[in-house]
Amino acid sequence: MLTDRMVTAGHVLFRWRSYLLFAFLPLFIWAVSEGEALEVRWGDAVGEITEVLALLLLVLGEAIRVLTVGFVPHGTSGRNTDKGQIAERLNTTGLYSTTRNPLYLGNCLMYVALALYTQHLWVVAVLGLTLTLYYERIIAAEESFLLEKFGEPYREWSAQTPVFWPRLRNWRRPDMPFSLRTVIRREHVSALGGFVVLYLLELGLHTLPGATDTIAPGWHWLMGLAIVLEIVARVAKPAGWLKVEGR
Repeated sequence: MLTDRMVTAGHVLFRWRSYLLFAFLPLFIWAVSEGEALEVRWGDAVGEITEVLALLLLVLGEAIRVLTVGFVPHGTSGRNTDKGQIAERLNTTGLYSTTRNPLYLGNCLMYVALALYTQHLWVVAVLGLTLTLYYERIIAAEESFLLEKFGEPYREWSAQTPVFWPRLRNWRRPDMPFSLRTVIRREHVSALGGFVVLYLLELGLHTLPGATDTIAPGWHWLMGLAIVLEIVARVAKPAGWLKVEGR
């Protein structure tokens, strides 16, 4: 059956879901080499509006991830790329009360934001279609696993909670308080990755042949700061400074 094939494919894709963006780097590089298409065709104002919109989507996507990870207890919302599907409990509060897949929603917003920053709408279209097919299969695999593990409680939660786009009126307060240390421990790679790609796009758009202006120096300072913060996170993580009981 088609559903069974989607689940099987989803289990395979689940292991590599953290590396999806890397597959699109050649496409991004090619798009950047073609220059700022919207700005060239429609003027500076359209180009600036597009970049601002892309930045807002990027921040929104990361904010959704932060507000998800910062409230979840241990044993939920894990990466588990080597072991496959693992869940010790069903999380149904916080953002999980509005959508069954808040982390994937955040990911998609960030990916689309980076594609939009290239100013090539066909890149956005190609990435959007790929994300739809990709996450459709991963979600099918996850839901098959969760249904088998949790049974009726999962059926009840999924019956009233949208699979992807949030239903804000369903909001339920998280069971646990927000933990910044948990966010740093679990999100430092995602946050750095998003900013590095954004920095490289900006660098390419303003340094490749045909660029009409140079990259603002502030971008280099921000990149340096991001690297320093990543080093601090990587030192703090094995030292146990970011460990939180029950997270």
